[in-house]
Amino acid sequence: MAFITISGYPCSGKSQRAEQLRAHFESRLQDPSYEGPQLKVVVVSDDSLNIPRIVYNDGRAEKPARGALFTAVQRQMGQDTILIVDSMNYIKGFRYQMYCAAREHKLRVCTVFVVATHEQCREWNTSRQDDRAYAPETLENLLLRYEEPSSMVRWDSPLFTVPWTEQDVPIDDIWKAVTEGNVKPPNAGTQAVPKAPTDALRTLEHTTTTMVAAIMAEQSASGGLGGPVNLSVSATAKPRVNLPSRNITLSELQRLKRQFVTVHKKAITLGTTEKGAVDWSEESIADKFATYVEGNLKP
Repeated sequence: MAFITISGYPCSGKSQRAEQLRAHFESRLQDPSYEGPQLKVVVVSDDSLNIPRIVYNDGRAEKPARGALFTAVQRQMGQDTILIVDSMNYIKGFRYQMYCAAREHKLRVCTVFVVATHEQCREWNTSRQDDRAYAPETLENLLLRYEEPSSMVRWDSPLFTVPWTEQDVPIDDIWKAVTEGNVKPPNAGTQAVPKAPTDALRTLEHTTTTMVAAIMAEQSASGGLGGPVNLSVSATAKPRVNLPSRNITLSELQRLKRQFVTVHKKAITLGTTEKGAVDWSEESIADKFATYVEGNLKP
């Protein structure tokens, strides 16, 4: 349904904004006037995954922690879920990675940028009495490395900026974005290319060879009169082909067969550029080859 990325400095109030969003969404979904689909609200955060703040002290520890967050996010994505990611998400490349995953699931997306000054972040971090406080040197490092979201790039748009002076999030605008916003199609580069079955090459060769023999047999039986004929390739494949009213040589058919097989063999070995699944069954290949022969045999 929807995917919301929360981004901001460490100790800037992101979890508070995530909780406000969750409460607003659940309230609206339970409102008797709501007539939309049944949805659930899920918040994924470092705390929900038991990722300690000390992982940000070392880049080598931070990378697998970010991987665990991304895996949890992918697991929760769905058409029946409003998913909120409550983390720093300070690397634009990581935000883009999550954006692509959301597009693959055909989710609406938006970004909430929680704004606070460096001084406030330092003060709020110092005032924390639990184990969620950052080491002072880690906090300074994260403040310097933070890559601010921008409404000019597609993976951060639409972008909602919430400064520390605001008591609440702009819920009306965010609600409209997650319920009425555009659903962007998946990136073509991230979609899996449909692959042919393992026996596609054998089926291609066998079917076309059998059809060449069947055409020659039909021509001998009819005396080269031509016209529509039904070829018996197998119990299920019986393509119909219109032959010219002349004698067709075996070399002609062999040439057409080689051309047809070469083109389709490339599609099998390299993958296809056609949209959707490609049928490599014996019946489909027979019909395609019959059409190819009709179109390329000279009258």
